Amino acid sequence: MFSRTRTTQSTKSSSREIERFRRILEDADAVLIGAGAGLSASAGFVYTGARFERYFSDFAARYGFRDMYSGGFYPFPEPEIFWAYWSRYIYVNRCLPPPKPIYETLEKLVRDKDCFVLTTNVDHCFQKAGFDKTRLFYTQGDYGLFQCSEPCCQETFENEALVRQMVERQENMRIPSELVPRCPRCGKPAAMNLRSDGTFVQDAGWHAAAERYGEYLRRHREGSVLYLELGVGGNTPGIIKYPFWMRTLQNPGAFYVCVNQGQAYAPHALEGRSLCLNTDIGELLNALCSQDLSP
Repeated sequence: MFSRTRTTQSTKSSSREIERFRRILEDADAVLIGAGAGLSASAGFVYTGARFERYFSDFAARYGFRDMYSGGFYPFPEPEIFWAYWSRYIYVNRCLPPPKPIYETLEKLVRDKDCFVLTTNVDHCFQKAGFDKTRLFYTQGDYGLFQCSEPCCQETFENEALVRQMVERQENMRIPSELVPRCPRCGKPAAMNLRSDGTFVQDAGWHAAAERYGEYLRRHREGSVLYLELGVGGNTPGIIKYPFWMRTLQNPGAFYVCVNQGQAYAPHALEGRSLCLNTDIGELLNALCSQDLSP
């Protein structure tokens, strides 16, 4: 219903807008964070350039792709090569901390609020930054989980120990055959627990998080609620963006803030109850934590 809706103009994060954002955050009784890939990119989890070359220059030279995301879809000829790539991918994007402490800054800003996080990110950054895991809903999966590729069951399996072994023991872009992951229930090949098709497993933990999110929404149908959207693009607007717009429209006490470099916008129906900031998320959050509000 929003695809043809005219949108408000975004603005740069001047000292006046930063101060306005600060007041909105301070006045909110509840904060629902909707986080997309732009938040992790601001924290330094970029999939191209120097970071890609640092970890995947050998794969780039042999197979020709030039970013981590494209490599995730490459038809590697053998599972030992496939998992050499993916184990490295998981290690640098899930096991290692982000280069910049943006998530820690965000946690500091909302720690005294009744806060919940809805995210399409799969990199575990919220938990690494100290967010309460019972207030997180990772809708699209987790780099730290395997599932059966079939799947034979609605279960997922922690993978960090095995991933670290694959990274440590791989040679010439291959892992030992005995490390190729398999489903512990049926023995078929394992797969990443990432939502890409109808085989995605929504395990007991996923459903428990969904129920906690639903309960949070029921508790905050009314009142002073800040819907804070950070780095959400246009690939899956039905998960975060459109619901945030709708709930803000339905609750006169709610306010919508969108921070996204080059993609910050809101419908005209939210004029006066929305703030769209076309800026780097990390720079804005750092400014909120600073007493220096100069332009």
